[in-house]
Amino acid sequence: METTRDIRFDERFNYRRRMLIVFFMTFGYLIVEVIGGLLTQSLALLADAGHMLTDVGGLAIALFAMWFAERPPTPQKSYGYYRAEILAALVNAVILIFISFYILYEAYRRFIDPPIVLALPMMTVAVVGLIVNLIGMRLLHAGSKESLNLKGAYLEVLSDMLSSVGVIIAALVMLTTGWYLADPIISVGIGLFILPRTWGLLKQAVNILMEATPEHINLEEVGKTMASVEGVKEVHDLHVWTLTSGKYALSAHVTITKLQAWPVIQNMLETLLADRFRIDHTTLQVSAKPGHRIEEIEFPQERG
Repeated sequence: METTRDIRFDERFNYRRRMLIVFFMTFGYLIVEVIGGLLTQSLALLADAGHMLTDVGGLAIALFAMWFAERPPTPQKSYGYYRAEILAALVNAVILIFISFYILYEAYRRFIDPPIVLALPMMTVAVVGLIVNLIGMRLLHAGSKESLNLKGAYLEVLSDMLSSVGVIIAALVMLTTGWYLADPIISVGIGLFILPRTWGLLKQAVNILMEATPEHINLEEVGKTMASVEGVKEVHDLHVWTLTSGKYALSAHVTITKLQAWPVIQNMLETLLADRFRIDHTTLQVSAKPGHRIEEIEFPQERG
């Protein structure tokens, strides 16, 4: 009989295989786009290649995280290697910020002295990129509803699809009107599109490293939900943080009315936190209701 664990493993394997296909497709097109941008003198293509680098980096980080998540913890790294994904995201964000500013600087130069761009080859390369991105979106769409990691990868490919559309529009303008300023204008748009997304990635990575409360979690709501469980008197010293994308941890002190009921209450709390807030790693310290003496508790007799 196939267990839930087996089903989840099969789903992860399927999602990873799809992401690997999208990664190689995107990486291959990135090389084509850089070569095409250099040969056609199109800054828009090079700018889109910079944006494509975001996708390649994001997909690589997602794959890297999936692989590292399967490595067992060690005495030196008790949480395993989850944070490697965050460090990679931080480096990726810093590099992309520099790329975005370079695109804006190069666009400024081309406003002053716009070069002649080979619009037809430029558009051909962009159309190929659009097809690649549409296929990638198709492969990742189902998984994006199940995994935050895959959702991030899906949004990477979606945003690059929009950039490909922008390059095609610039090429059409140059083909029909000969107005070569369309190339740096679209490039500025792509550069400005990358910056906020990159800043968001940088902010998220720093927040995780600082062990901030995840954005989608309301700490007060978590405390009230835990306190609503039957037998729980109070919840305090509550902390929630992110281990890596999609994996959250919680620690709290829980005051209960009867210590004998703790195994049942603990199971209820862990199930509730996992189902409602996607928090799977919990550390709960229990204490009895003030005034409840431990001598009053009747422990089961040991079987001889």
